[in-house]
Amino acid sequence: MSHYSKQDIIRMVEEEDVEFIRLQFTDIFGNLKNVAVTTSQLDKVLDNKCMFDGSSIEGFVRIEESDMYLYPDLDTFEIFPWRPQQGKVARFICDVYRPDGTPFEGDPRYILKKVVQEAKELGYTFNVGPECEFFLFNSKDNGEPSTESLEQGGYFDVGPLDNGENARREMVLTLEDMGFTVEASHHEVAPAQHEIDFKYDHALKTADNIMTFKLVVRTIAKRHGLHATFMPKPKFGINGSGMHVNMSLSKDGKNIFDDPNGKLGLSQDAYHFIAGIMRHMEGMAAITNPLVNSYKRLVPGYEAPVYIAWSATNRSPLIRIPAARGSSARVELRCPDPAANPYLALAVCLAAGLDGIKNKLTPPDSVDKNIFVMTQEEKASLGIKSLPVNLKEALVALEQNQLIKDVLGEHTTKKYLEAKYLEWNQYELQVSQWEIDQYLHRI
Repeated sequence: MSHYSKQDIIRMVEEEDVEFIRLQFTDIFGNLKNVAVTTSQLDKVLDNKCMFDGSSIEGFVRIEESDMYLYPDLDTFEIFPWRPQQGKVARFICDVYRPDGTPFEGDPRYILKKVVQEAKELGYTFNVGPECEFFLFNSKDNGEPSTESLEQGGYFDVGPLDNGENARREMVLTLEDMGFTVEASHHEVAPAQHEIDFKYDHALKTADNIMTFKLVVRTIAKRHGLHATFMPKPKFGINGSGMHVNMSLSKDGKNIFDDPNGKLGLSQDAYHFIAGIMRHMEGMAAITNPLVNSYKRLVPGYEAPVYIAWSATNRSPLIRIPAARGSSARVELRCPDPAANPYLALAVCLAAGLDGIKNKLTPPDSVDKNIFVMTQEEKASLGIKSLPVNLKEALVALEQNQLIKDVLGEHTTKKYLEAKYLEWNQYELQVSQWEIDQYLHRI
């Protein structure tokens, strides 16, 4: 990772003919926001003097306390490859501060930083590698998105079955221009569904990368006349999109999850970490799976996990242990979806895992058979619980989990619950097409 000084930034802006600078930040729901300034304002930007109206950002502050400041993280400076080569456009990812110079407690990036700092004080670095899935649908003639696609590609298919191949190729090249190490890209199981995997990094850099990744994918898709969506389940009857999260902890440069002499080659700390995730998973679900639509993906039959269990040989549980060991030993959490705010999702994952380590929690035995074909009695005998079945259940579980609420903080917990209960209530009031089809003609 590059470490830039103010002088480095000024030099690069001049040498690269940068004309516009976007100051980006993320709201509590994972939406990327920005304000653009010209380079005439660069000194003001670098002195942390760019102000915005926080009351206009959902989940931030009231109108009576609206002034907020954007502090750019200089190491996130990047030039957008897809913008003009004269008068280029660059960006910073910013932290949000109050006028008195204190970090804004509702800034998702700050929330993740706090948990990362807690891990650092224990000697740990939290490394994360995401697997981000998305759909590429056709756009309508007026530019509006649709859920239509003529392609019938499946897992690992190639062109011409995969007619998103050219767009995906340009996405990969653009990401690499912006410093990503792209490890793989391929067509996913459902028609028009794709995945691009980039190399793991420490948690804050990974969360920043996820936000940049989504911007790049949407931007390049539009250039190809397509609409990229990270909606978890845009169409009935096909697989939804997940964002599997591969996690490990290192200490003094060594992956502490690896132990050649341990059961399955894993350390006791790895098992404690797994147990912490399992203990808090129900309370985490409203963060890792934040939409009404998220729970349309988390149903049996479409490869998405439903049951809170773990295994090294089986993909039906929530947590999978990939085969790699040594520096690549990791825990894969399979329920998060790409609609999640990555800063909040990684913060609660780390906090839950650390709780397992600090309290030396022990996970139940691994479940090495297909849970989807088990009877209710078999699952009950093994103590296998299910994820929340809808957003309301997830919100109730969040309210009951003090650890997760402490991670989010009082401000974000209150704002998040208010907005998400409103989302659920609005959803419940809707009359769906399914109800019309089911009842109108015979009731």
